[in-house]
Amino acid sequence: MTKQNLSGPAPSDYPPIRTVNELFLRVARSKRPQAMLWQDADGAWEPISSQEVYRRVRSLALAFQAWGIVHGDRIAILSENRWEWAVTDFAVLAIGAVDVPVYPTLTAEQVGELMRDSGSRILVVSSRAQFDKVQSVRATTALEHVILMDSTDVPSGAVAFASLMTGASETDPAFDALVESIQPTDLATLIYTSGTTGEPKGVMLTHGNIASNTSVSTRGFGFSSKDSCISFLPLSHITARALDYAMMFSDASVAYCPKFDELPARMKEVRPTVFVGVPRVYEKIRQGVEQKSSVSPVKKRILAWAVKTGGRFREAIHDRKQPGSPFWKIANKLVYSKIQEAFGGRVTTFVSGGAPLGMNTGNWFASVGISVLEGYGLTETSPVIAINTPQAHRMGAVGKPIAGVECKLAADGELLVRGHGIFQGYWKKPEATREVIDPEGWFATGDIARIDDDGFLYITDRKKELLKTSGGKLIAPQPIEGKLKANTLVAEAAMIGDRHKFAAVILSPNFAALEAWAAQQGITASSRRDLIAVPRVVEAYAEIVDKVNAGLANFETMKRFRIVPEEWKLETGE
Repeated sequence: MTKQNLSGPAPSDYPPIRTVNELFLRVARSKRPQAMLWQDADGAWEPISSQEVYRRVRSLALAFQAWGIVHGDRIAILSENRWEWAVTDFAVLAIGAVDVPVYPTLTAEQVGELMRDSGSRILVVSSRAQFDKVQSVRATTALEHVILMDSTDVPSGAVAFASLMTGASETDPAFDALVESIQPTDLATLIYTSGTTGEPKGVMLTHGNIASNTSVSTRGFGFSSKDSCISFLPLSHITARALDYAMMFSDASVAYCPKFDELPARMKEVRPTVFVGVPRVYEKIRQGVEQKSSVSPVKKRILAWAVKTGGRFREAIHDRKQPGSPFWKIANKLVYSKIQEAFGGRVTTFVSGGAPLGMNTGNWFASVGISVLEGYGLTETSPVIAINTPQAHRMGAVGKPIAGVECKLAADGELLVRGHGIFQGYWKKPEATREVIDPEGWFATGDIARIDDDGFLYITDRKKELLKTSGGKLIAPQPIEGKLKANTLVAEAAMIGDRHKFAAVILSPNFAALEAWAAQQGITASSRRDLIAVPRVVEAYAEIVDKVNAGLANFETMKRFRIVPEEWKLETGE
């Protein structure tokens, strides 16, 4: 039994592209001087024209064919974001092969497991360090060739990427015919889930899954050849890849940034018009602003006044209107414009996805003149299910379903989705597939949701993450964790307490902010472990927890907390 059913707009006018290969040909034939941007060894930004993209893709695709790669074979990519990633992706798909993106921070053992499970015959890696990692497990895999993107220090056992870029630049009708022969039902990619709830599962997405989602996910945004974005979220995740595809689909330029810590400088150099980040990116930016202002009592008061002033005009900001208030204009000159400049000064569209943004973070950015449009999706949905647009948006919601997507709620509030983007199943795991896709094609997202009367979708929590106390009370941890992380001193928060009498929380500090705060307080410590044990520090975090507790029901309140000395990372397992 379902509680509510919601369908997106009628799909009568999509998809403009049927396969990812049609997107590649669209890019190749666009005759643009800078379809992609990359940085050379001297730090200068260099363009790659649409014709050059075609030449490089064709060259690599011919090399794959010369090695005997045929339709359906798997080729893996282990790399940070760079132009070679995109060229490899297009080259693999051009000949009907399947690419397997691999997160670059995985261990050698984890990479080996994915190579064995996918049966990949070729692996394209970014650096010597990545090559060495793979080489240690290569004998246990079916890998026949390893291609190295970096042109220097190419070891024995590796093939230099540059050596494969030898094809002629003119159009090749035979190659184009092969590219066009790939069908929407053909498998395009295997994207492995993180495996935090069990062994990694390869999500099978077809050309049609991705192409249809690409065609409709950015309707209403009006992106064009005048737009640009920086590709910095890991391309091994579907969110980043979908963004790149959407930009290319709109004739916009994509600039590649391989290292997240380089992003602030790159934004000022590229000056993008579109910025898409996960909530943690926005949280870190907010914390950086607040931390920078805290060094001076005057700056701290100015920021607080500006945020309070901007709070009165949030609705106008979300509607992309500039308030006429003289106070807002003063705050804009003193504060808001400076924050905009940190993004390069030209961003007109801010989007958040990958996890719930949180009302606190969304409201803060609106209060400093930035409307962040939240979207929602999963790897299994190619990825976009719903997204706020400049024309239809609501704070706290993840938008309305995109064209061709149906949503309904199960009796327990779980969101069920059906449509063009639903994946074909988990690689070699039919039982796991049947657990999440019913005979009618409804995919169980695992997210608890609600739908308002106007059709906006709200994600309230993960079904498996709901905490049930021994007293039978259900606690949704994500909104509470979001409130804790809104404080500058908190980097991560994890509530615990399932089947216990009460809830507790583990806090990972934002050590840059904590160490700066400690210095202002005259607190010294020889290590992070010693720092978090200082009574005044413990008291500061107790105050943060108490402040959040004040707005919660009694059964939701955190009765205990623990501060840990580690920063949580994917590669270390937290």
